Amino acid sequence: MKKVIYLDNAATTRTAPEVVDAMLPYFTEYYGNASTIYELGGSSKKAMNEARETIAGILGAQENEIYFTAGGSESDNWALKATAEAYRAKGNHIITSKIEHHAVLHTCEYLEKNGFEVTYVDVDENGKIKLGELEKAIRPTTILISVMFANNEIGTIQPIREIGEIAHKHGILFHTDAVQAFGQLPINVDEYHIDMLSASGHKLNGPKGIGFLYIRKGVKIRSFIHGGAQERKRRAGTENIPGIVGFGVAAKRAAETMQERTAKEIALRDHLIDRVLKEVPYTRLNGDRTDRLPNNANFSFQFIEGESMLIMLDMEGICGSSGSACTSGSLDPSHVLLAIGLPHEIAHGSLRLTLSEETTLEDIDFVVDTIKGIVGRLRDMSPLYEDFVKKQAAK
Repeated sequence: MKKVIYLDNAATTRTAPEVVDAMLPYFTEYYGNASTIYELGGSSKKAMNEARETIAGILGAQENEIYFTAGGSESDNWALKATAEAYRAKGNHIITSKIEHHAVLHTCEYLEKNGFEVTYVDVDENGKIKLGELEKAIRPTTILISVMFANNEIGTIQPIREIGEIAHKHGILFHTDAVQAFGQLPINVDEYHIDMLSASGHKLNGPKGIGFLYIRKGVKIRSFIHGGAQERKRRAGTENIPGIVGFGVAAKRAAETMQERTAKEIALRDHLIDRVLKEVPYTRLNGDRTDRLPNNANFSFQFIEGESMLIMLDMEGICGSSGSACTSGSLDPSHVLLAIGLPHEIAHGSLRLTLSEETTLEDIDFVVDTIKGIVGRLRDMSPLYEDFVKKQAAK
């Protein structure tokens, strides 16, 4: 079996062995329902509370401000829909950015069909939100600003502290989708003036199907799932104890290794970016060069189609992406790349590579050498590239 070089960690990560080991007893030994009063259920509740305490500590939050969900998309939906419902008497206006994850954008579209107004703020060519435009968009009826901490496609980190300050200055709630940032970047909810924050376990070597929503004490948003009294009556349903335990272990692991791990990822990421930009002509880096996630590199290659590149990379044992995993079945170019000003034909030739602590320098060099060969072969088959070369030669 050929070696697989996995560079799609923004889509999902390998569950760490210690995370799996911590989860296993809660399937077969400590399997009690955490809502029961007997000892078997008490073991589950204790483990859940320990995970909640761990996550709260990482964020500088209180335990009772962490609510477990089934993942980042549910957390985003909850933050937006429940805030809209709870604060409708105050106003019906929400502000977000044009490059949010579809869990936010499609929720905003849903709210627009139900009487709410949404302003989608522009970003600059590097994917950073325009703070002046954001503040100008505020109305007396604005009840929520929702801007992601770091973009899942191009890796750009947003000026979250400044956005939080703007929101709080105007008495507006601030939600951030931190699915890509939690475990990769240090986050303190008080320092960044964050009222709600979404995260997901499988982005930081934890299990799939588990996430959380941080809700600052005093934010009066309502239940999202109705039923039992779980999660302090705000999110009904029997708790996913194995997932919660795994998420807690993964979060602690990510926090403890963050400094060393991300330093390694940044060094490899920059080596990857430097080699590609120097050695593959007619290529651009998408996203901010320095204010980006430690493990993210996103390129656009002119005169080729990204899906063809992914297939050929896969044949060489390399896993990458042309954008968000949630839109991989779409033939449309990335809304993020269009928002930063790329024309359709260049946006279609994009490649996202996201590293992990397991990635090596040898992996990166092999990937770059492979990309060079694939881009060359695809351009040789491209009539657009042939016409371009002829025009260049005629100059």
